[in-house]
Amino acid sequence: MDIKFNRLIPELSVSDIEKSKKFYLSLGFSILYERKKEKFCFMEFNGNQLMIEEVNNHWNTGDLQYPYGRGINLSMEVDDIDSLYQLVQENHYPIFRQMQIDQYQVNDKIYYDKQFLIQDVDGYLLRFTN
Repeated sequence: MDIKFNRLIPELSVSDIEKSKKFYLSLGFSILYERKKEKFCFMEFNGNQLMIEEVNNHWNTGDLQYPYGRGINLSMEVDDIDSLYQLVQENHYPIFRQMQIDQYQVNDKIYYDKQFLIQDVDGYLLRFTN
């Protein structure tokens, strides 16, 4: 299978690769490939690509403490935000910010995003938009 890699692909250090894979798979991500020995997984959902790797101290610039990824949120546009939001609620995942419509001014134009935010098992902030 040929994979078309996005130009920007976040890689998240995770505390437990199996728990993280289970979480992301439950949201609808699929595994495009993984290196099990290295505890690495490359995933995709609606064209959003993400790499997760169990903490190995290769990439750490400091001590990791929960919640990981402080100061960053990963914005991912999805096809069916309402179904995803319902799935998140059914799984009782903690919602960081409830579904809402926000407006953003870009130069002389206003854009509207329907969005909600959750945290993954390590506390990374995920923003799903449509």
